[in-house]
Amino acid sequence: MSHHSTIDAPAITIPHLQQWARDGRRLVMTTAYDAVTARLADPVVDMILVGDSVGNVCLGFDNTLPVSMAMMNHHLEAVARTRPRALLVADMPYLSYHLSLDDTLCNAGGFLQRGAAAVKLEGGEKRAETIRALVECEIPVMGHLGLTPQSVHAMGGFKVQGRGAEDAVQILEDAHHLQEAGCFALVLEGIPSELAARVTETLSIPTIGIGAGPHCSGQVLVLHDVLGLTQGHRPKFVRTYVDGFDVLQQALRHWAEDVRRGAFPAAAEAYALPADAHPGVSAWVPNSPNKS
Repeated sequence: MSHHSTIDAPAITIPHLQQWARDGRRLVMTTAYDAVTARLADPVVDMILVGDSVGNVCLGFDNTLPVSMAMMNHHLEAVARTRPRALLVADMPYLSYHLSLDDTLCNAGGFLQRGAAAVKLEGGEKRAETIRALVECEIPVMGHLGLTPQSVHAMGGFKVQGRGAEDAVQILEDAHHLQEAGCFALVLEGIPSELAARVTETLSIPTIGIGAGPHCSGQVLVLHDVLGLTQGHRPKFVRTYVDGFDVLQQALRHWAEDVRRGAFPAAAEAYALPADAHPGVSAWVPNSPNKS
């Protein structure tokens, strides 16, 4: 039986997203890091991001900096095997686009060869040359401005960006540099709502907000945050729609109790030995001369 619940639905493309944004249809993006989360997300969202956030969401790191290309390739391949109809975007991890254009093109091109339709990278005007090189090689690029997690140490932590006049103007200018370099869309993270609105209204490409208020062309949240699967501190901009961690742990606890009291597995969950095999099994004795 096929697992591809949306196999007959047409694939969502970049032109689709850009036209929807022009028409005023809000775009929806979430993360997926494996086949299960991809199948959960794909019938619902327009874009799936295999984010380097896998580092702190799934792999136990404090931030995204330790995430490698090998890790990203592993998770991207798992998501791509589900053949999602949503546009599949892969995050360029730290050091994958910082050393040379040759390395960058190889890393990004490898993502497309593994099933991604686009890549995402962080940074403003200083990334323009890199973005142009990628776009010239037919690699679609989504930009990312504001709170850029790979710059956590330079920013002094995960802090809202663009609150000062100079910083706000810099984000505006960077957004236009990224558009001119060829980005097809732009993530705005952790910036004031008014600034995100101004960026959005002055660009011709869609903006995807996360902690950037309601005036972007669309929104992205980590799937695990939406489903309440993460514990501990959650950013202000996260809205959790179900206490998934508690729901799933309660189910696991119920199963464990059934095992301990002998209620699992029941007869319906076990396999029966064919009748003609019973005599041989019953007659078998350890260390018997007839033992084969």
